[in-house]
Amino acid sequence: MSRFTATTLRCALHHFETAWLFTRSDFKTIIFPVMIFATVVSPCHNPLGLSCALCWLWFHLFQFNASNQSYSSHEDVLNKPWRPVPSGRISVKDSRALRWGLMVFCLGISSLFSLNVVITSGVYSVFVAMHDDFHLSRHPIFKNLCTAGGYVTYEVGCLLILSRESSLDGTSVNALSCSVLVILLTIHAQDFADVNGDRKSGRRTLPIIAPEGSRIYMLCALPLFSFALASFWSLGPLSSVLFVSMGSWVGIRYFLFRSEICDQSSYRLYNIWLIGVHLLPSNVRFCALAW
Repeated sequence: MSRFTATTLRCALHHFETAWLFTRSDFKTIIFPVMIFATVVSPCHNPLGLSCALCWLWFHLFQFNASNQSYSSHEDVLNKPWRPVPSGRISVKDSRALRWGLMVFCLGISSLFSLNVVITSGVYSVFVAMHDDFHLSRHPIFKNLCTAGGYVTYEVGCLLILSRESSLDGTSVNALSCSVLVILLTIHAQDFADVNGDRKSGRRTLPIIAPEGSRIYMLCALPLFSFALASFWSLGPLSSVLFVSMGSWVGIRYFLFRSEICDQSSYRLYNIWLIGVHLLPSNVRFCALAW
């Protein structure tokens, strides 16, 4: 192998690792739940469509992280020092330039599918700008609104690619409505473990402005959402008990166990519960949870 080839390969691997580090922590929070949701809710399934939806989703997530992490490097030094910007793999300026390049690239790959996918990608870019460039992430309510908006555009884009249709059917719309409501009203679950970094950056999240109230809210909201969703999707008795018990346990953990390590564990369990939320429409598509 020539020196030029070896240097090129080493450089390419370095860039691939940087891209991976930008998105590493979001596989459990974005990639897995959204792909499970799209697979369950879509009326059509094929390996090529799944692969295309996964690529579309990952590049849009990469766009958001390149933007968001260029603004949060000072808090990531405390919370996630392995990320590319705080670890010195890429500068803030280059990360923001990468973000704009990825925005154009994402619009380009969206044009390979349909006009509605392009519109979804454009709307997503607006949410990214509102979250980061207009600093709405510093406000507890607007942060949740931007997060829910971004999340639902992930799901809409993947559904449109998988279904190969220009519009969504009734089950898809109902599933998206449930998803955006759950995300909007519970996504601050991610903020409990990041209180120290958020406080340092001046960000006002619900666990900072209402430390006790936000935990009482999680204690009450997760069991109630679980019961309401089990009823809405007509789950069977055993499925309902298991799903409501999972939501209740996560809510209890957030209320009782309050150290940073415990909050990290609770957030992992919250994401498992969220995957469960995205599996519920399978009862309508396949009667999979009628037991």
